[in-house]
Amino acid sequence: MKKTVLIAGLGLIGGSLALSIRETEDIHLIGFDSNYSTLEYAKMNKMVDEVYSDFKEAILQSDICILAAPVSVTIEMIHQLSKLPLTKPIIITDVGSVKGPIIDAANQINSEMISFIGGHPMAGSHKKGIQAAKKNLFENAIYVLSPTTSSSNKDLEQLQALLTPTKSKFLILEPEEHDEMTSVISHFPHLIASSLVHQARSWQKTHPYIPKLAAGGFRDITRIASSNPLMWRDIFFQNRPKMSRLLGDWIEEMIHLKTLIDTGEKSQIQEYLEQAREYRDGLDSRKQGAIPSYYDIYVDIFDQPGAILKVIELLSSHDISINNIEILELREGITGVLRLSFQNKNDQEFSQAILKKNHYDTVIEE
Repeated sequence: MKKTVLIAGLGLIGGSLALSIRETEDIHLIGFDSNYSTLEYAKMNKMVDEVYSDFKEAILQSDICILAAPVSVTIEMIHQLSKLPLTKPIIITDVGSVKGPIIDAANQINSEMISFIGGHPMAGSHKKGIQAAKKNLFENAIYVLSPTTSSSNKDLEQLQALLTPTKSKFLILEPEEHDEMTSVISHFPHLIASSLVHQARSWQKTHPYIPKLAAGGFRDITRIASSNPLMWRDIFFQNRPKMSRLLGDWIEEMIHLKTLIDTGEKSQIQEYLEQAREYRDGLDSRKQGAIPSYYDIYVDIFDQPGAILKVIELLSSHDISINNIEILELREGITGVLRLSFQNKNDQEFSQAILKKNHYDTVIEE
């Protein structure tokens, strides 16, 4: 017998989940969203079997529901669940990157029909909306699940089976444990990236050429500042205590670093940098994390008409999707460098093989 699965919220994450699980046998996939154009896009591209603009109507038909909305909206949806006249058991999960407030809301549900399991697929993109959805967005990413007292091991197994096509790596965590770790390696870096951009913007008043120079490394380390401001405002608001604590830790670290710069010896500064390098280089580059990974290739190209187009056409003829293109250096009459960014390592390595076969000089930085 087919199970009806509802994805409530068809943005980047919800749309990508739909693309991942839509071909699973024995499920009828339906989608809810408050945006009519989003529903039309999902319907036109056959991302789901049916679309609904009424959350209540959609959920009453469902056996499993994935709440794929911003954290504050997800909490509002959870509050609605107890008021619904459910006639059959349903498994509810979410995709929020802050688990504490969501689980607190879920624990207040007074319906015995509902089994709630917190969820967080730790993958994303600097793009937003259903048009940015990708079937392989979660491949090799960590997918955190946080069962509650309302859920059983059987419920957990059923949810994992549904999500298996995402090709994620499941990890069971307590909400508090999850929120502390994601604050450190995902939420807080977004704040720091934004602060670096604000600092450059402020110095631009003194040095108007800063925007022309702020490319390369500066654009790399601040790339996440281009993420959806409304989504991140919601995350920071829901996770304020931990963000405040991390800001306090960061301020202390910066005071220590300022002391090293003001009074330290060369050896002390070098040791500080070496410790950071050793820890950073020890991180597993083969796995996706909470911040979207980008796999880059540097391609030498000669300054001539159509040089960039030839590279793009070559890769597109092999159905390879390029996430981002950046010209690092291209001056008249000399060889320049083109940086191509890909969603996963397979595309990166395949692209390098194709380019080398066609006599392009390429470099992949590990």
